[in-house]
Parts: sequence; C-alpha cells; structure tokens
Amino acid sequence: MAVKIFAVNDRVVYPGHGVARINRIVEKAVSTEIVHFFELKFLNKEMTVLVPTTNFESVGIRPLSPLTLINNVFKVISRPVKDSFEYELMVSNWNKRNKDYQNKIRKGDLIELSEIYRDLKHIARQKELSFGEKNLLQKTEMLLAEEIAVVEQVGEEKALLRLRSSINNQAREAR
Repeated sequence: MAVKIFAVNDRVVYPGHGVARINRIVEKAVSTEIVHFFELKFLNKEMTVLVPTTNFESVGIRPLSPLTLINNVFKVISRPVKDSFEYELMVSNWNKRNKDYQNKIRKGDLIELSEIYRDLKHIARQKELSFGEKNLLQKTEMLLAEEIAVVEQVGEEKALLRLRSSINNQAREAR
C-alpha cells in the first residue's frame, strides 16, 4: 500500500475517536532527537492529540473514506445479518463479542464498523441492549455519522437520519 503523506489542514480518521483535522506539525525534543508530531484537533470533541509523524500508520490514522466506500456502508447495513449470527449470539457471551468489536473499532475499517452497527441494531430488535451494548451502538453510530457527514458534506444530523433510515428499512424488509 502506498503511504499517504498528510499535510496541515487535512482531515483524517483516528480509529475509535472520529474525524480530526491536522492542525499543525509540532517539533519536540525527545531524549536526544527532534521528533515531529501531527497535532490532531477533533471536529466534534474538545480533544487534541499528538501523534508522531512516523507512527500515524501504526496508530491506524487514515484519510477520509471515498464516497464509493461511504455508499458501501449503506449497502452493508441494509443487508440482513448473516444466518450464523443468531447461533453465534446464543453461544458467545457479551465479553467475547465486545472484545471482537473493540478490536475492529481500533482497526478503523469503515465496513467492519458498519457491520458492528448493523449487528447491534439487530440485537436491539431481539432484546433490550445491555449498558455496554448501548454504549457501543452509540459509539459506532457516532463514528459512522461523523465520517459520512464530512465526506458527503452534510450535517451530522442528516447523516444520522440516513443511517437510521437505512437500518430501519432493512429491519422492515427482514420481517
């Protein structure tokens, strides 16, 4: 994979945290070396982080998804869950599923994030979600809506409505 060099003002995705703008490149003395950091300012939260410019790839920082990938998100969430999901739900416990979900979120793959969202929405139609499941659903929904809004240049509320509408259409068709 070709390495993308980011620049000041580029918007990027920091897995598990959302969309950020590269505010500036900071130079700091660390031990005996001068290290350069991307200063990331998150769009929807009062948070700024410094990431060494040499580590952005290992942290999982990536460019915003292209529109074609955003469109695939809606395809993924409008598909029914896989047939084996009901069985997996019965035999696996929440802790194991949560660990798998958290690993996927840390990877930052938009399609895997969409699958988590779809699966949790499916579970919510079967039973009341636990506190952890509700938090995870809220987090995945926020991460998806945030990136969709920025890429499609629409408000986050509109992106959220589109997400919820797609998942609700899938639920109606599944009945």
